[in-house]
Amino acid sequence: MLKDGTNKSFYSNGGIDMTKTKIGMSINKHSRLLLTCMLFLSAAIVLWVPCSQAQGSDAKSILKAMSDYVSSQKTIEITFDSDIEIITPQMEKIQFTNSGEALLSRPDKLRAHRVGGYSDVVLFFDGKTASVFGKNINGYAQFDAPGTVDQLIEALRQGHGIALPGADLLLSNSYNALVAGVLEAKHIGRGVVDGRECEHLAFRNFDTDWQLWVEMGKNPIPRKMVITSKTLNSAPQYTLRVKGWKTGVVPARDAFTFIPPAGAQKLSADALIDLDELPQSK
Repeated sequence: MLKDGTNKSFYSNGGIDMTKTKIGMSINKHSRLLLTCMLFLSAAIVLWVPCSQAQGSDAKSILKAMSDYVSSQKTIEITFDSDIEIITPQMEKIQFTNSGEALLSRPDKLRAHRVGGYSDVVLFFDGKTASVFGKNINGYAQFDAPGTVDQLIEALRQGHGIALPGADLLLSNSYNALVAGVLEAKHIGRGVVDGRECEHLAFRNFDTDWQLWVEMGKNPIPRKMVITSKTLNSAPQYTLRVKGWKTGVVPARDAFTFIPPAGAQKLSADALIDLDELPQSK
């Protein structure tokens, strides 16, 4: 007799305790199910590795097609959103958001506008002079930059400390710039960005990982880019999302000309670093 009053013989058959047998059967079934799942996952991992390696060339082919398409466009007008993350001394991750627009006329004209919670900045480039106007401070900086848009982007990065993440997508040969330093490339599959089906690519460099979503179809437009820093604690990210994309635009005659507003203060070229999308320390 069990403690609850049930006769143990109800569970017994010829001296065999059926309670233990049923528990044992249940454990065996559970073990078999667990083993099956583990074997399935192991097979999936084994299949994923060679598949990913095989798709490395696919990723670069898609990236090359995107680069060729973008560089073949004489004029491009885009709108975008961007997010940049920072890590505080207290190890808190904070994200700052911005929106903007850009008008490119190859080879040597560019206007770009970015507005966020801490800055409202417009860049004008007419092939000879680069002008950066901070609307929020009513101040501007200028420097001579004769040459192409590609050369301007390099000058801003090397000479003025402005990173311009995502600008490589608009270079006349973005493929060479983007694959430089790539250690590994993967074609992850497909994704949807703002309702548009895209090819999802992933690349690994020494100090960054970056992902790119390229719109499928005859116009392989770069729709989203995520750059992850591997050298900083908590791996902050920069995200760029291309919302609008127009080609064949006819710019106005003064689209790339900067005329300082009344009362605007002229700043030194070194002040460009302060016209950032992040709040400046007091």
